[in-house]
Amino acid sequence: MATQIDMPKLSDTMTAGTVAAWLKNEGDEVSSGDVIAEIETDKATMELEAFEDGVLLKQIIAPGEQVDVGAPIAVIGEAGETFEISAPPKTSPPVEDKKEEAAPAEQPKPGLTTAEPTAAIASQTSGDGGRIKVSPLARKLADEKGIDLSTIQGSGPNGRIVKKDVLGASPGSAPMATQSTAAPVYAGPNIADERDLPVSQMRSVIAQRLVECKNTVPHFYLEAEVNAEALLALRKQLNAELGELAPEQGGIKFTVNDFILKASAEALRRVPEMNRSWNINSIRQHASVHMAFGVAIDDGLVTPVIRDAHLKGLKVIAQEAKELIGKARSKKLKPDEMTGSTFTVTNLGMFGTSRFFGIINPPNAGILSVGATIARPIIDDKGEVQVGQMMSIGLSGDHRAIDGAVGARYLQALKSILETPALILI
Repeated sequence: MATQIDMPKLSDTMTAGTVAAWLKNEGDEVSSGDVIAEIETDKATMELEAFEDGVLLKQIIAPGEQVDVGAPIAVIGEAGETFEISAPPKTSPPVEDKKEEAAPAEQPKPGLTTAEPTAAIASQTSGDGGRIKVSPLARKLADEKGIDLSTIQGSGPNGRIVKKDVLGASPGSAPMATQSTAAPVYAGPNIADERDLPVSQMRSVIAQRLVECKNTVPHFYLEAEVNAEALLALRKQLNAELGELAPEQGGIKFTVNDFILKASAEALRRVPEMNRSWNINSIRQHASVHMAFGVAIDDGLVTPVIRDAHLKGLKVIAQEAKELIGKARSKKLKPDEMTGSTFTVTNLGMFGTSRFFGIINPPNAGILSVGATIARPIIDDKGEVQVGQMMSIGLSGDHRAIDGAVGARYLQALKSILETPALILI
């Protein structure tokens, strides 16, 4: 009996997903556990596994299309088996071009019912009045790249322009706009084409969560300065000794952020009150440190989590952080690698930002913001002016779960550890 595969809910915040790519074609044999598609969610790109043996009878949703959680996306069954789809696919958002036309209906394949829905093909009018058939994903890519679709020869069915056609085209004139929507043209060079960019699932969820957090969590802010000279010297020494070795020989290169993550976990050991969460009717004291850290990707920010960071040494933390960063940038993070944190670190020092305060990542009671290390004059213990490598660390705290004194003690402990970095190696 044919089995319908619906869009799964792959994260707590997911309401819709996009089929990024099909890894199995219609007619291919599928075994339970095979990855048949990649699904882009609000946080990452996930692999969709089949849980039935059989043949992929139908890809209901085309690559680049977005559907609600629970909507059908594929059918698996026996070769030649007939089937019906229980509900039509819901695409969101709909294609906005009022001049679109439906694609010619597919000829029924052996074993398929004629009641199957056919996919819509977006189209627009070319300069000579003809129709340009284009897939939704190809159209989106053309808008982003500033490519006039009328200059592209489609390679899809009936001359349809598909993704690969747009990727192989050279940027030209921007897509045509009607007189009512065209932006005014000004003399002189522009820094970019003026246009409205589509909001991705990830950016939409980030916007919703940040507005909710900023409006509902009473933030307070504390800041301290750290003399990072000893830390930088230790990092340089370790990298000189270990950086050229092969991984199997213990080789590794540490980043400043590796030291920050380890020191942050050790500071939470000293001030466990900082490792709490607000639960409305109670305050949860966490027994373990699950350290989240910010990773910037093209479409936003994700926060992978290092589990039990208080039990792990600098080298293990560095290795796990590197692996998680790689997964984040390739959108391969799993849901359980992005949830369950108890504290968060965000670092913009690599961009030269000297100081800032992050927005708390609920349900964490705090987020540590790390700025760039800047060489500037300081007065040492003897009252003499020296050159110091100064780093600003800021803490945003949830005043419902912790008070300013707790945050101040945490920053004090963290400053002590970072200025005596040998403590990290113990």
